[in-house]
Amino acid sequence: MKPPPRRVRTLAQRGVRALGGPARTRAVLTLAGALAVDGADKGTVSAMAPELTHAFGINNTQIGLLVSAVALSSAVFTIPVGLLTDRTRRTRLLAISVTLWATAMILTGASTTYLWLLTSRAALGAVSATAGPTIASLVGDYFPTRDRARMYGLILAGEFAGTGLGFALSGFIGSFLTWRFAFWWLVIPGSALAWFIHRLPEPARGGQSRLEPGQEHIPDERDVAATDERGRDHHTRQPVGAGPPDGNPAGQAAKRARVEPHENLVLHSDPRRASAWWSIRYILRIRTNLVLILASALGYFYFTGLRSFATLYTTRHFGVPTSVATSLVLVVGIGALAGVLSGGRIADRLLRGGRVNARTLVPTVCMLAVPVFLAPAVYATSLAVALPLLVVGALLLGAVNPPLDAARLDILPPLLWGTGEGVRTMLRTLCEAAAPTLFGYFSTDVFGGQGNDSATGLQYTLLFFLLALVAAGLLGLVAMRSYPRDVATAQASTQRIEAAMHER
Repeated sequence: MKPPPRRVRTLAQRGVRALGGPARTRAVLTLAGALAVDGADKGTVSAMAPELTHAFGINNTQIGLLVSAVALSSAVFTIPVGLLTDRTRRTRLLAISVTLWATAMILTGASTTYLWLLTSRAALGAVSATAGPTIASLVGDYFPTRDRARMYGLILAGEFAGTGLGFALSGFIGSFLTWRFAFWWLVIPGSALAWFIHRLPEPARGGQSRLEPGQEHIPDERDVAATDERGRDHHTRQPVGAGPPDGNPAGQAAKRARVEPHENLVLHSDPRRASAWWSIRYILRIRTNLVLILASALGYFYFTGLRSFATLYTTRHFGVPTSVATSLVLVVGIGALAGVLSGGRIADRLLRGGRVNARTLVPTVCMLAVPVFLAPAVYATSLAVALPLLVVGALLLGAVNPPLDAARLDILPPLLWGTGEGVRTMLRTLCEAAAPTLFGYFSTDVFGGQGNDSATGLQYTLLFFLLALVAAGLLGLVAMRSYPRDVATAQASTQRIEAAMHER
């Protein structure tokens, strides 16, 4: 087999160095791939909306219901999956999920009736529920706290890249073949990804196998357990149970600010031994966590509605064919991708500079700024005016999630990361489930978008629901005040849990 050209090898080596070495590159690309295939599927539904409308004789509300079915089904399963994530091997759980996802994609493309299509979408949501809790928990154990938001951003970039790929490539395939092949081609990367995830080492919980820059291999939890007689891990050379060598920048910043924990919320024993209902109640008692969940849900509500009707709105409002519309959506998606890659980096830099609430400050500012750019973009009638505004708005919207997701890990003990993300994903996906159907309903029945006025109905709908982003930004202001103390509480809980486990 002929080796790749020197230029390709050089670019690959630079990419590996940029991601932090071979071990980090493997973890980032694999987890990003899991989000990418899910995003590609959702982008495909939007790209194929005109073809599905014609094939099944359905309206905007029914198109929205196809996306809602996935989110609603996912919401039902996320909490049980979150609880399972904290108690079982996460990489195996994720690999099985992606395998079932590929099977559901085959059924989607084989649909002969709208009911069949809707049912297969609901089955797809049941298996995609695994991604949120497992990836959040793995990120916490793969990457040190000091640059977790930046690494989270690289992984979340997979979702945006996958969505863009779904819009562009699925739109191209659907235009030249049929809408069925727009779904079927996704089975190939999904199957390959399941194999890569299955071979991904499972990290030890609590920080003993976090990946440092330049590290060659990912230590498996079983490798960490196999310590030498001096009590040191063979791969990281860190004392077992000592956690990450960088400490906790968020916790250190809170300590420098002399922030005291909520003593009534500090845990003294392994929370996995408690009941599921106790874990859920505890997670929702953390004020910052509850506020961030609501803010994140509102942000995803608008993003899901916008994504679901982006192609349909562009074709009708600007009078361009579907192939052009999907290409324009891809350009806007590049802006969102740039935001995902920069949001976490900015928050981590501010945190290292001593800004204790940096991971809530950055997303709050972005959410409040998004409507300033999206409102005139949606109202504009010229693509030359609308496109740059949409790119900036998408950039700000993309910058929200990495620091927000890292902040949720900061305020929860590591042994509750999976359950916490399960609760968050359930509430978020309920909003995602409602968004496409509500956007479709408002566009046709509230704002009168029927027939030739369908573009006008979608325009008023996209403008009206910008209020969700405003509300999310206001919730972010609340989180900025409560975050430091909840970080101190999570750090105190982690220390006392570790002490209790060592005494046993």
